[in-house]
Amino acid sequence: MPSREQLSHLLDPTSTVLLTVECQRGVVGPDSALPELAREARSSGTLSRIARLVAAAHENGIQVIHAIAERRPDGRGASRNARLFRAAERLPVQQLSGSTAVRVVAPIEVAEQDIVVRRLHGVSPVHGTELDALLRNLGCRTLVVTGVSANVAVPAAVFDAVNLGYTAVVPTDAIAGVPSEYTPVMIRHTLALVATLTTTDEVLGCIERPPRTGRG
Repeated sequence: MPSREQLSHLLDPTSTVLLTVECQRGVVGPDSALPELAREARSSGTLSRIARLVAAAHENGIQVIHAIAERRPDGRGASRNARLFRAAERLPVQQLSGSTAVRVVAPIEVAEQDIVVRRLHGVSPVHGTELDALLRNLGCRTLVVTGVSANVAVPAAVFDAVNLGYTAVVPTDAIAGVPSEYTPVMIRHTLALVATLTTTDEVLGCIERPPRTGRG
């Protein structure tokens, strides 16, 4: 874990972006296509911690980007080159463009200044999307990655961010995967090699400005 000073330096509001990955109703909401993942994201407190991070980012001038996975109703352009994609076609809840399944899930709030990046193919919210160009235009140097799943999309986002030259920061209690015991193993043996690992409270401690006090 980095020191408070090191983390504060990385989390400069002028060059930091907070990314939420697939925090959408059809993935981690009450009517999820992946109920086991949805239960884990909620029961572990992951979603509530992401909501706290997003709220703090809104209040302290840090850009928030929500990465959403979806598909056209006709399936055009969707990936079919992996078992994951073919299985998704048979799920009872489809992540169809314009449907409630691709809306950001409560308690995470989407502010007017937030950006939503939607992808129709692949497993990464970074590769093959407009995210990299947006990050560069925003002056981003540090990408804080949160969301689901620790099995696929989160590590894909971290690896892609690192390959593109960003510093990836992962609050380890703000990501979730299944089974629950897999996530800490993946963090320890994979993400620890490429990302700066921290916690939600440590990030909040660095980005939340102390309240102003008036003169008595």
